[in-house]
Amino acid sequence: MTDDTYAPPEVWTWDRENGGEFAKTNRPIAGPTHDRPLDSGRHPFQLYSLATPNGVKVTILFEELLEAGETGAEYDAWPIRIGDGEQFGSGFVEINPNSKIPALLDVWGEQSVRIFESGAIMLHLAEKFGRFLGPDGKRPEMLSWLFWQMGSAPFLGGGFGHFYAYAPEKLRYPIDRYAMEAKRQMDVLDRHLADNRYMVGEDYTIADMAIWAWYGQLALGRLYDAATFLDVKTYTSVTRWAREIDARPAVTRGRMVNRTFGEPSMQLHERHSAADFETATEDRRAAE
Repeated sequence: MTDDTYAPPEVWTWDRENGGEFAKTNRPIAGPTHDRPLDSGRHPFQLYSLATPNGVKVTILFEELLEAGETGAEYDAWPIRIGDGEQFGSGFVEINPNSKIPALLDVWGEQSVRIFESGAIMLHLAEKFGRFLGPDGKRPEMLSWLFWQMGSAPFLGGGFGHFYAYAPEKLRYPIDRYAMEAKRQMDVLDRHLADNRYMVGEDYTIADMAIWAWYGQLALGRLYDAATFLDVKTYTSVTRWAREIDARPAVTRGRMVNRTFGEPSMQLHERHSAADFETATEDRRAAE
């Protein structure tokens, strides 16, 4: 089946009604659409995010740092509801001119540093605390896999995920094209993980966290209802690795932070202390 009804115009113009389920999350220009200052808490790190795979990467890292005893990694996490256009608010655009989650403010005294792009945030935090970077001699390998994820996931999310799950029409060519690429990427991981416990041998690093948020969750059947379509069970090494990481308590907590969808017991819209996981999830809030 081919789409033979569309002839590109000489000059493209934006149709606000086009784009499917997530049409409101993007537009062809940058900058704020409305004034909306950001909330701020008492911790040195102020995270503005949502529990998409890119957001989950960072909250997993924060929770892993805290699990490892880094008390200085305490953070406040505020939801940015991209379906409501909150990423275009003036306060958010000020810390991320690209209007994508996640974004982080690292505040110390009178100084604050903004960091946007999930990979940059993860590298900033890992270097700051000297954790999850892998052995010195393996640093280039870790960075290679971290940046592999950053370059590859748009084909999985904006490519396969969009056309398979969210586009207003099911079109064979883009679904076939991106399914092929998604499976090729899973095969890259499966071959590597056949000989390695983690992405860098025996060392659990930020590369694992970043890749797991996308490809691990795909292997576990959590992305796009596509596990059967992509036959993810055949990637046995990826599945083994994904399950091992999924069992880590910090990963479970990281998945909950800024989550505004799914099971209420897994939703922690805001996170300001470790106690919030026991007292402020949506099922407990509803029971009050």
